Amino acid sequence: MTAVLDVSAISKAYGSDRILSDLSFSVEPGEHLLLLGPSGSGKSTLINLVTGLLTPDSGEIRIGGEAMTGIDGAARDDLRRRRVGIIFQTLRLVSALSIRNNLRMAQQLGSGRTDDAAIDQLLDILGIAHRADAKPRQLSHGQAQRAAIARALVGRPDLMVADEPTSALDDANAQRIAQLLIDTARAQGTTLLIATHDQRLRQFIPRSLDLATMAEAA
Repeated sequence: MTAVLDVSAISKAYGSDRILSDLSFSVEPGEHLLLLGPSGSGKSTLINLVTGLLTPDSGEIRIGGEAMTGIDGAARDDLRRRRVGIIFQTLRLVSALSIRNNLRMAQQLGSGRTDDAAIDQLLDILGIAHRADAKPRQLSHGQAQRAAIARALVGRPDLMVADEPTSALDDANAQRIAQLLIDTARAQGTTLLIATHDQRLRQFIPRSLDLATMAEAA
């Protein structure tokens, strides 16, 4: 079975500051993984490498068997659109478009087509079907979070990458978003890769990679 994500001997440095050194791991279909560590441990660098927004100094990354490394920027963009969904720390929704049209745009960019039935199903799963025609600024904070999750998942990506999705939330809301991510990813057949320093997420995703510990051992 082909791994959803395969990272092999990745290294990355900024000048003399080595952030990642010979890091290897894989995530199989049906698995989820936490990338743990405090600020500065390399979490954001690693997810930017995985999503093709940065290139490593050495090593290889494959998404669903396709190389994210050793290809040009346009090819990385294409692979990311087809196979990866990203939830950024900022919502990244187009303010002038309704939630439905934000999702249509994401579908069009990813696959070249739109599927309103899939949009309706995802919004229903996330509990915001009644806000499909609202603009992002008209949503509550919780609704906007769900819309951002919907945008990342609407193309049914193999891999969804989330950067600190719960660190600014209280316990109740962190639990709600974590469970929502897991339940929606399961319904969509998507693997989660979550970069966080939020130890509360361990109860939801038991498999983790502690980048700070690995750096100390290197």
